[in-house]
Amino acid sequence: MALSHDALWPRAGSWPAFDGAADAVLLGVPTWRTSLSPTGAHATPAAIRDALPRYGSTLMGPPIVDLNERLRITDAGDIAEPDGDAGEASVIERVRELTAATGLVIALGGDNSLTYPVALGAQATGLITFDAHFDLRDGISNGTPVRRLVEDVPVTSALDTARIDPTRIVQIGIADFANSAAYAQRAADWGIRVITLDELRRRGIDDVVAEALEIAGAGAGPRVHLDIDVDVCDRSVAPGCPASVPGGLQAWELRALTRAVASDPRVVSADLAEVDATADTDDARTVRLAALCVLELLAGQAARP
Repeated sequence: MALSHDALWPRAGSWPAFDGAADAVLLGVPTWRTSLSPTGAHATPAAIRDALPRYGSTLMGPPIVDLNERLRITDAGDIAEPDGDAGEASVIERVRELTAATGLVIALGGDNSLTYPVALGAQATGLITFDAHFDLRDGISNGTPVRRLVEDVPVTSALDTARIDPTRIVQIGIADFANSAAYAQRAADWGIRVITLDELRRRGIDDVVAEALEIAGAGAGPRVHLDIDVDVCDRSVAPGCPASVPGGLQAWELRALTRAVASDPRVVSADLAEVDATADTDDARTVRLAALCVLELLAGQAARP
């Protein structure tokens, strides 16, 4: 259905192609081939772009801010085939180019396997995840990116890459009945800071975000990557995530967390993962939430000092 036009109501999305410099840039990374569950996540970057114009670009503040005026936002298109060794190398190289020329790279997934090459491409020294799951499995899949960032270095890329110190990883939203004791022990043994869903709700968003940024943003020359796995949300607001369960975050909680983390200048990249646009409801509520998270990332960047 065609959207109405109002010259006094600017819409989000439809941003120009990346041309060498920007405050923020979108990049589609439609990973899906190694997913542990059947998924159509490769269709999601296009679906998010289609959903963005449903929303305006204005923050109510105060002060009132139009993101289209405050930031130069661009779109670098998609990585054509991001799975496999060659695909990961392409993602790493492209993200490396984009982070050198922009303040924030926003990668539109795709399943959670995109977190590995995007974080490496951004030369991340710290990692924050919003996720119900640890993603510390062995092997290569959407259940392995955090382990791979700690243990693996890609062999097909000529680029200099480095592992992430696990003591600079913070995982927010880890849920009961969504993980195993073995992977919880692995996280503890490595020194990963795990903030469960219960702890997040007990302490509140501001307190948890402050701790997460202190840990992930520690050290000289910090570069933080944010992984937004939308299946951290309650299934009622994220039915298009194969692994979302009842009792997860509400949409407003995910949005508030996203904006709060993105407001820190140490955050140089972010990804949106685990939304299957082909499995969403007729009202596209999961894809629309992902599109709003893109806008929350931009709102956070606009609020930076």
